Amino acid sequence: MTLLDLVAGFFAPWIIYALMLALHLGLPARKVVGYVRDVHTSELLQYRVNGPLVLATLVLVWIALGYSNLLAWDWLYVHRWSGLAGAAVLGLSFSLAVVLVTPSTGRSLLADLYFGRELNRQFFANRLDAKMFLYMVGATMLALNLLSFSAHHVLTFGWRGSPGVLLYGFLFLWFVVDYLLLEKVHLYTYDIFAERVGFKLGWGCLTFYPYFYAVGLWVTADLPDPGTPGWPLAIFASVFFVGWSLARGANMQKYFFKTQPERAFLGLLKPTTVSDGTNTLLCGGFWAVSRHVNYLGEILMATGLTLVLGQPGLWVVWLYPLYYVALLGTRERADERRCAAKYGDLWKEYERRVPRRIVPWVY
Repeated sequence: MTLLDLVAGFFAPWIIYALMLALHLGLPARKVVGYVRDVHTSELLQYRVNGPLVLATLVLVWIALGYSNLLAWDWLYVHRWSGLAGAAVLGLSFSLAVVLVTPSTGRSLLADLYFGRELNRQFFANRLDAKMFLYMVGATMLALNLLSFSAHHVLTFGWRGSPGVLLYGFLFLWFVVDYLLLEKVHLYTYDIFAERVGFKLGWGCLTFYPYFYAVGLWVTADLPDPGTPGWPLAIFASVFFVGWSLARGANMQKYFFKTQPERAFLGLLKPTTVSDGTNTLLCGGFWAVSRHVNYLGEILMATGLTLVLGQPGLWVVWLYPLYYVALLGTRERADERRCAAKYGDLWKEYERRVPRRIVPWVY
C-alpha cells in the first residue's frame, strides 16, 4: 500500500463525516420535541432528525461509486487501519475542542475531558444537536463499514463464502437502520439526558462506534466458510431477534409512556406504574422483567451477532459482547444511583416491585 493510499484512508472518515454534516443540515428533517430541557430557558429542546435520509443518500453514493468502478466495493475494508487512525485523530480533536471551550464543571481537567462538560450542545441556530448528530454519524459510518467489509468477503470467496458473515452483516444493518428510523425514541433514553459531550461521547461515536462495533468482520471477512450448519445459524439469529425485541420493545414502551401515558402499548400492555404524586415510574410490560431489561436485549443482540459468524474459537469476535457487558454493567450501577437520589422512597418501592436489575431471576 502506497503512502498516497494511507493518506487517502486516513482522511476518508474526515471527508465522509463532513458530507454527513452537509447532508444533515441540507436534507429535509422531522422536527421533534424531546424530553430534555434547556438548562438556560427550561424549555423542552427541539431536534431535527433525518438519519434515514442521510444513510440512504450515502449508501446510494457507495453503490454508484462501486458500479462506476471509481471506488472498489471494499475500499473501506482495504483502508480500514488508516481509516481507523484518521477517525481516532478526528475524534480526539473534536473532544478537546468541545470541552476546552466550555466552562469547567469543577472536576479535574482529565475528568472533564473524558466525561465532558456540557449536557446539551446545539449549533447553527439549533439546527444541529451535538449528541444526536454524533449518534447518527456513528451509526451511519458503521453501516458503510459493514457494507464494505461484507463486500470484501463476497469479492474474495464469491458463492463459496460464509453464510454466517453475510447474516452478520444483514442483522447488524437491521440494527442500524432500525435505530435511525426510530431516532426520536432515543430522545428518551439514558444517553440523551445523562451523558455529557466529551471524549467518551465524541471519540466514542466518531471512532469507537463505527470501527470497533464491526470487530467481528475485521477478523472474519478474510476467512473461508467454517461450514456452520443452517440450524445453528437460525438459532443464533433468533438470539439476536429476542434481544432486539427486548431492547426495542422496552424503549418503545417507555417512549409511548412518556408521550402518551394513558396509551396501552401495542394495544395490549396497559401502563402499570408506581407513583408518589409527583413522579411516576413504569413497572409493567417489558419493565416488569427487570429494571434495565433494555440492557439485557443489547447484550443478547451482541451475543447473537458474534455466534452467527461461526468462529467461536476466535477470542477477538467476543470483544463486542464483552464490551456491552462492561459498559452496561457500569451504566446500570450509575443509573441506579442517579434514580435512587432523584426518586428516593419511590425508587425503593420500584425496586420492591421489580427486584432484578438486568437478568430476570438471576441479577
